[in-house]
Amino acid sequence: MKRTTAALILLGALILALGGGGLRAAADTGAPPEAPGPLHVEGAALLNEDGEPVQLRGVSTHGLAWFPEYVNEACFRQLHDQWGADVVRLAMYTAEYGGYCSGGDQQALKELVLAGVEYATQAGMYVIVDWHVLTDLDPNVHADEAAAFFQEMSATLADHDNVLYEICNEPNGGTSWAAVKQYARRIIPVIRENDPDAIVIVGTPNWCQYVDQAAADPITEYDNIMYSLHFYADTHRDALREAMENAVAAGLPIFVTEYGTCDASGNGAVNLDEADKWAAAMDRLGISYVNWSLCNKDESASILRPECGKTSDFTAEDLSPSGLWVYETLTGEHPPAAPAATPVPEAEPDQSAALSSGGMRVDAVLANSWQSEGKSFYQYTLTLTNTTGAPMDGWTAELAFTADIALQDGWNADYTVDGGTLRLSAKDYNRDVPAGGSVTDVGFIVSGGTLQ
Repeated sequence: MKRTTAALILLGALILALGGGGLRAAADTGAPPEAPGPLHVEGAALLNEDGEPVQLRGVSTHGLAWFPEYVNEACFRQLHDQWGADVVRLAMYTAEYGGYCSGGDQQALKELVLAGVEYATQAGMYVIVDWHVLTDLDPNVHADEAAAFFQEMSATLADHDNVLYEICNEPNGGTSWAAVKQYARRIIPVIRENDPDAIVIVGTPNWCQYVDQAAADPITEYDNIMYSLHFYADTHRDALREAMENAVAAGLPIFVTEYGTCDASGNGAVNLDEADKWAAAMDRLGISYVNWSLCNKDESASILRPECGKTSDFTAEDLSPSGLWVYETLTGEHPPAAPAATPVPEAEPDQSAALSSGGMRVDAVLANSWQSEGKSFYQYTLTLTNTTGAPMDGWTAELAFTADIALQDGWNADYTVDGGTLRLSAKDYNRDVPAGGSVTDVGFIVSGGTLQ
């Protein structure tokens, strides 16, 4: 069933007219949820102790230092009993304000992680302990702290069959797969010393998009290893889905430990059509997936509306358009009381540019722009056309901006930033361009300035 924004609006209007109530009630069996059993990996598949395929679906917290209030027993039990979630991810940032390695209260964060594991266990859910690398770029930057953290966590939680360890959220900023493997080979033995069979999830480069690199050169020294892929539906589309399918076909066990229904900034338009395509692909491949994020932050990716002050007992009126989609995807049902959702308008292209660089004509369109936390973000889509009159075996382009920029995300090219200049070059799969031919579905998100 297609879950378009218009359908949600119509559904909300109908339910409001009928009166409606809260979210569906949990089945009252009188018994506590069954404790989740151990999992293992065979080939590209995640299996239970009976050797049957397992697909976990659930939600991720936002940063534990910023939104600790959602880690509570009632919230997790509702996610399991009423939403059908069987996994929750505990996202502990490492380098941001209040992060574990940047002045945060380490003891309080560890206690919150352990409390979250117990709440998930009591609710009958699996739980991912996430070392949330982001602005630190390369997980090796804080490898010492990571080793100490995972040594303590795995020793404390060794008897919990429901714990999965995600050892580096999103390597980025040019961090290579070789660097990630170096880090993983240091951290995995620390966990294995205490918990020989736990599932360990390893991040992949470029914000967990380069699963092809992991598929070509996987970690072979240890069992029960999976690899993370992240997507945001309005940014990452057919090309990344194809990369996911190819990696699985090559035997790589993938876990989508983070996805959003909007664009890669966590904001902008909620694209439910693309989110549907992703859900269908992951369901067909049996890939587990976890939505970002469980909080009321004023951004499109949040499950809750900004005005929702609750930390549990959520009703449909508390859910954002993204939250409504997540609820329906997990349960297969419409929520029984939903407000008329206000769609986020698709951005009209309000800036375009055609320039020549490196023998390529670059047609750039500003597809979206927004403000968040005092910063301006700009999402561009590009078409690059070979104007040399001869076939190209590899290509580059250089784009100038009105101010210094920071790259937030990029797809279908390799990117580097130097002040107000963005350089991009071909991927292996789009490097061959015939004379007059074009490369499409290339794009990026930057903050700070627009194209000159």
